[in-house]
Amino acid sequence: MSFRAFIDQLKENGKLVEISQPVSPRFEASRIAKTTKAPVLFHDISGSKVIMNLLGSREELASMLGVPKEEIIKRLSEVSPEGEVRLVSESPTLEVIEDEVDLTKLPILTHFEKDGAPYITAGIVVSEYEGTINASIHRLMLVGKDKLAARLVPPRHTYLLYKKAAEKREPLPVAIVLGCDPIIIYATSTRVPVGKEFEYAAALRGAPVELFECSNGVKVPHSEIVLEGYIDPVEKVDEGPFVDITGTYDVVRKEPVIHITRIIHRKDPIYHGILPAGPEHLLMMGVPYEPRIYRAVGEVTTVRNVVLTEGGCCYLHAVVQIEKQTEGDGKNAIMAAFAAHTSLKHVVVVDEDINIFDPNDVEFAIATRVKGDMDILIIPNVRGSSLDPRGAPDGTTTKVGIDATKVLTEKENFERAVIPEVNE
Repeated sequence: MSFRAFIDQLKENGKLVEISQPVSPRFEASRIAKTTKAPVLFHDISGSKVIMNLLGSREELASMLGVPKEEIIKRLSEVSPEGEVRLVSESPTLEVIEDEVDLTKLPILTHFEKDGAPYITAGIVVSEYEGTINASIHRLMLVGKDKLAARLVPPRHTYLLYKKAAEKREPLPVAIVLGCDPIIIYATSTRVPVGKEFEYAAALRGAPVELFECSNGVKVPHSEIVLEGYIDPVEKVDEGPFVDITGTYDVVRKEPVIHITRIIHRKDPIYHGILPAGPEHLLMMGVPYEPRIYRAVGEVTTVRNVVLTEGGCCYLHAVVQIEKQTEGDGKNAIMAAFAAHTSLKHVVVVDEDINIFDPNDVEFAIATRVKGDMDILIIPNVRGSSLDPRGAPDGTTTKVGIDATKVLTEKENFERAVIPEVNE
């Protein structure tokens, strides 16, 4: 499905909010997106179309994958990154070619009061070096008409390719993709083997992904906008402040500069913006880790479902649902979850009768099935998330696991009352 086809589908299903009047790219668009929640298409931000909250709910993600919301993680955990990728010579992205670069003409948004500059937040950075390809979303700060600062997180794949090129004082060719098939957007947020993002997208969609070659040799999918360029092997600038998933400001760091050498785009392109700490950001950060937790827990017990909760920034808190077989299963599930997602801070393990998408039901399990001295694991001085404001400067934290499952030998004590149907 193309980017535009997905937007049309949202509109046909009555799920798209459209705003025709002019909206400022500085704070106003983000304020509207934050309060609207639903996908919102702005028809006039500095004369351009912009969509936000594109995949802002599990319902939209489920629709994209063609499964019920409750089966998203099962579906994702079953797919291997072995789909077909085809190289083609033509693309609608090539409708307009701009060799004179001026990034300020794009509707790049400023989201929060202390933002270091306008930020591209939905840009898929496709990099290629010595035969290795990687595609992943990075925040990109506008630092000039033809320059962006990229937050590259070690030891992730883009960083490793950049480091390898920089050690030889060579530029790393990149192409920044904005507005492609949402399945591709999701796939590039996942943790798959290096170079497998497009194959994973093809496997998820059940159809080949087409790529075309940019003038710098980088191969990208059909999209609304592509920024061609390279990451400078030497030049760095201060990047930030920027609001990350916790809704707090990340620290300012020296980060590499991307020089943009050419812009290609469709006629009347639709720019994609992700609201930092908004629902789309949270889902794109969190959901890709859920299949990893699901598979890891499945190695130690019978797992039913996993969710990284919105209240836990879709990153720091997990609820794991299991079919308990032995008394140690809950604690084994806790340890498996922490091993699968090292940034995880707190995890709650529950039984099949608990709705993991309902915070009240999870709290009920904690209230009625947990005995503090027996069912709570506290693990101090372990690696956590650099995004956790409560973590130590070196990234260490204390993790807590809660086994909120029934005691198997006392199941009758935990039976939940049911009112039967009466047919008269």
